Amino acid sequence: MTRTAQNLANEWKSHPRWQGITRGYRAEDVVRLRGTVQVEHTLARLGAEKLWRYLKEKPFVNALGALTGNQAMQQVKAGLDAIYLSGWQVAGDANLSGQMYPDQSLYPADSVPHVAKRINSALQRADELHHAEGNDSIDWFKPIIADAEAGFGGVLNAFELMKQMIEAGAAGVHFEDQLSSAKKCGHMGGKVLVPTQEGVNKLVAARLAADLCDVPSVLIARTDAESATLITSDVDERDRPFIVRAGLDAAVARGLAYAPYADLLWCETGVPDVADARHFAEGIHRQFPGKLLAYNCSPSFNWKKKLSDTEIAKFQRELAAMGYKFQFVTLAGFHALNYSMFELARGYKESQMSAYVELQQREFAAESSGYTATKHQREVGAGYFDDVTQVINAGTSSITALKGSTEEAQFATAKR
Repeated sequence: MTRTAQNLANEWKSHPRWQGITRGYRAEDVVRLRGTVQVEHTLARLGAEKLWRYLKEKPFVNALGALTGNQAMQQVKAGLDAIYLSGWQVAGDANLSGQMYPDQSLYPADSVPHVAKRINSALQRADELHHAEGNDSIDWFKPIIADAEAGFGGVLNAFELMKQMIEAGAAGVHFEDQLSSAKKCGHMGGKVLVPTQEGVNKLVAARLAADLCDVPSVLIARTDAESATLITSDVDERDRPFIVRAGLDAAVARGLAYAPYADLLWCETGVPDVADARHFAEGIHRQFPGKLLAYNCSPSFNWKKKLSDTEIAKFQRELAAMGYKFQFVTLAGFHALNYSMFELARGYKESQMSAYVELQQREFAAESSGYTATKHQREVGAGYFDDVTQVINAGTSSITALKGSTEEAQFATAKR
């Protein structure tokens, strides 16, 4: 049902979801720009509602970066409540140009939405095949939080990219305040900030896109002001005290400016430091009590060099107590993929099939914990499509794939 501008304005004013959120435009603007047909974005809507509920109800939500649909499936099966989709990983191994890039926004701008769609397609297939088998014990549609970088341009680029994220089924999206044309990984040098107002404008653009799509997307504002040493202009008075002084105070100032327009705030930092995290959180919460925060538990940090085992073990719980409700390891998929394959290849070079069989035996052993990818044909849906074939042929087909397969004959008894 199409909502009137007054209905929409009333919802923004009264619904708890929008408490403390400033839009910078009117409900009449949204209704005028929506067009006459309201396309339903089911996965994005369900994911956004689920993510917001998790952030409010759970002590914290932690996620690992995934760069393939199968990695996301394994994360969900293992019990994680969200999936992080890193632009860094897309640059490195999953972008539409077919190239391997560093994290400098060199890839096509629609690459992250494309991977979000791939992940959601994999999760949908997992849901279909498990439901067909009569097993609905897993909620496969866990929310995806996707990286919009610095928006790949100006506010219109950010607006269009946000729409693409929603169309792909992303639940949450983050934008950072770097200059798009010189964007760097948060842990590289040479980062250039845009004026604070430009950062605000991109958040407004992203929120407008979500409102036009009628999806309550979770919007995360990231600032790189803690370590960036360059800025494009001193036009914004809020930036002038920090023109030659990067650091946490500059990050807090930017966070305070972004807070009314974003659902969560993220300060990119150079080390995993509880005191620094507390400094940022307290600076934000003095003006915006209870504002939700996000934290990058980055693989760029040498964790054991910076923290003891005891400190590492309690790190995420301590952050959660400060309000960091979304915490994520950005490049987990990249490192898990590369290390596991290197170890397998090294063993295979030295001991041939013995190394591969060792991997296979570890897979069999993991089945007691819920791992199912040992049966790789079934994992990707062979049984589901056998079922579809039989339905089409009224149960008379003799060309189904799993019956009589090597997997059926050998893997059913593998554990025994």
